[in-house]
Amino acid sequence: MRSKELSMQVKEAILKLRKQKKPIGEIATILQVAKSTVWYILRKKASTGELSNAKRPGRPRKTTVVDDRRIISMVKRNPFTTANQVNNTLQGVGVSISKSTIKRRLHESKYRGCTARCKPLISLKNRKARLDFAKEHLKKPAQFWKNILWTDETKINLYQNDGKKKVWRRCGTAHYPKHTTSSVKHGGGSVMAWACMAASGTGTLVFIDDVTQDRSSRMNSEVFRDILSAQIQLNAVKLIGRHFMIQMDNDPKHTAKATQEFIKAKKWKILEWPSQSPDLNPIEHAFHLLKTKLQTERPTNKQQLKAAAVKAWQSIKKEETQHLVMSMSSRLQAVIASKGFSTKY
Repeated sequence: MRSKELSMQVKEAILKLRKQKKPIGEIATILQVAKSTVWYILRKKASTGELSNAKRPGRPRKTTVVDDRRIISMVKRNPFTTANQVNNTLQGVGVSISKSTIKRRLHESKYRGCTARCKPLISLKNRKARLDFAKEHLKKPAQFWKNILWTDETKINLYQNDGKKKVWRRCGTAHYPKHTTSSVKHGGGSVMAWACMAASGTGTLVFIDDVTQDRSSRMNSEVFRDILSAQIQLNAVKLIGRHFMIQMDNDPKHTAKATQEFIKAKKWKILEWPSQSPDLNPIEHAFHLLKTKLQTERPTNKQQLKAAAVKAWQSIKKEETQHLVMSMSSRLQAVIASKGFSTKY
């Protein structure tokens, strides 16, 4: 980036001091300019006899330093401000520039227009709970996390969303079948599943409609208790041993009075969990691995989907689940750094 041009007064002062036999370094110190600048002015005078600045090429900058600061300030105050809104505000103070210029000024300051990540809304109460949980458990040893059976429910669509894909094509061929991807409304059907995992691997994947009497995917406290009764002890002993703790979120069917009394009667230890904290739960990332693996499958009905999902869930390696569980320290540090707000996890 070029520095400001010297005024004619400074240039004439350089020549005057040089005529007084002042050394280059002393001239630079007196006038508070770089020695290279003094050399440049003296060389230019000797070779061209001129001190005036040559006309700079290119179009003059449309905005002043104040305009640039105003643009950055508006985006800092509200990152969701659009280029149109910035433009309207600038026009109100007599500055008329294009949206492209506004975007260039933002790019110069390292701002980029990106899609906003969707995160759970975290209330002040939940922020405090998340911070308290993070600070309380930050120094827990690795064995503490290895003794936890992580549980949750997830929805698995028959047709997985592959996200946006790029395609090489010629103009006018955008709608050719081989240049398009397919989508199905509402996922083309789905199944709800309950699953558990530990650092030592994945547990059972249970489909809700296989448990409910009416074969629906609606799970209430009674259905949830049936799943816990059949699966918790079996999976905990297999993955952890006799001494284990259960993690579950604060879904109403998990916190229902009947569920709590059932757990108390079983004498199971429950990890107290802060609300709105999926970023702290490593099983969420295990579900993402499952759905990523399903993208390579092409089931055409729910039975095939279930079989593919079980296969994908069981194919998650112990090293992967252990890595996810051992990331708890980093997750807790991220919550503390974000002051209780959502993290990158």
